[in-house]
Amino acid sequence: MNVYLLRHGLAVEPGTQGYSRDADRPLTPKGERKLWKIAQAMEALELSFDLILSSPYVRARQTAEIVAEALGARKKIELSDVLTPAGKVKDLVEHLNHFKPHLQAVMLVGHEPYLSGLISLWVGGAPGLVIDMKKGGLCKLSVEVLKPGRCAVLEWLLTPKQMCLMA
Repeated sequence: MNVYLLRHGLAVEPGTQGYSRDADRPLTPKGERKLWKIAQAMEALELSFDLILSSPYVRARQTAEIVAEALGARKKIELSDVLTPAGKVKDLVEHLNHFKPHLQAVMLVGHEPYLSGLISLWVGGAPGLVIDMKKGGLCKLSVEVLKPGRCAVLEWLLTPKQMCLMA
């Protein structure tokens, strides 16, 4: 299975008036524009997904929706608390492994430090790898058998700037 991890785009800063809950912070207009470019890069890479699994937080959901719209995959979005900052890796693994037939390509849209923690755990077998997952950054992992430990190979990690140059 190919697992793509996408960090949400640029969002309204924490503490901004009108957004008392972290989960309610939306993408900024600049964040939306940048994500459209990132989605164009995904299209240029000919990426497609069996599932786009996203945190339900507004900024992550908006990120997933932009990618899905750009790639013609709106019906493939699913929101799940397993990708919130408080999500548990074990629950995420169980959720992804329950799909029959097994997923061939899945995009996970979420937050930091959760996503870099996933990369560290799945590639290195433990938390602690220092990974700089920028807002709008995209990572590709290849996985034979998904489990809550070392199970993946890091194929690539692209910054949003690199993605925008590819668009």
